[in-house]
Amino acid sequence: MYDFSGQVVLVTGAASGIGRASAERFFAEGASVVLADRNLEGVQSVARELGQDERLHCLGFDAIDRASCIDMVNDALGHFGRLDVLCNIAGIAGGWRLEDMPPADWQRMIDINLNSLFHITQAAIPALVESRGNVINMSSASGKQGQPYGTCYCASKAGVIGFSKAVAAEFASRGVRSNAICPGGVKTPIYDNYTFPENAEMALIDRMRSLPGFGEAEVSDITAMILFLASSEARFVTGVAFDVDGGQLAL
Repeated sequence: MYDFSGQVVLVTGAASGIGRASAERFFAEGASVVLADRNLEGVQSVARELGQDERLHCLGFDAIDRASCIDMVNDALGHFGRLDVLCNIAGIAGGWRLEDMPPADWQRMIDINLNSLFHITQAAIPALVESRGNVINMSSASGKQGQPYGTCYCASKAGVIGFSKAVAAEFASRGVRSNAICPGGVKTPIYDNYTFPENAEMALIDRMRSLPGFGEAEVSDITAMILFLASSEARFVTGVAFDVDGGQLAL
């Protein structure tokens, strides 16, 4: 258990999956939480389930649009007056053969999975410097391991790792920590609805599995790492990309 009383946490992708579970866990641990997602009705539904507490603030934003990302951060700061933890969790996935992937889909995934982190973090960093807070970015095991039919996804998530490390280095002297988390398969709507191209080589796909006995992760396995990294228990941890993958990358 952690105590985040008095702290403000901004979570993107908070309408479902890891983002939702993280927002709920931070709220349970005493934080004031900004639930941000393209699906505004979704985060409002989460807030209702949590009791419409004054410690909750719901925002809709479009991760593709820089102005929307900046406005979302400014709205969060205007509402609570501070920011202690930024969790960049919103993202998309999808599989294409390289020769078939439409350039527009490549750009959309890069915009959501990587470029939005730049826009959001750039807008939030002055407040994080003031609070000596921290940034937690959602990467993937695919940011470290080649994933067949995932050229764009791998590129975007590898970029998240590099971005997280660079922020850690640049802002260490100003008291801001930055880390990335690299899950393997997690039981979320994105994972459940993921499809590979027709006639995909299953022998390649089977390489992307956790070690025997682990199976797919629950969202709670990921939120446990998020809460740890956000807490004072991790005060000496920065610039790291943590594998939470059941040993997928062990071999």
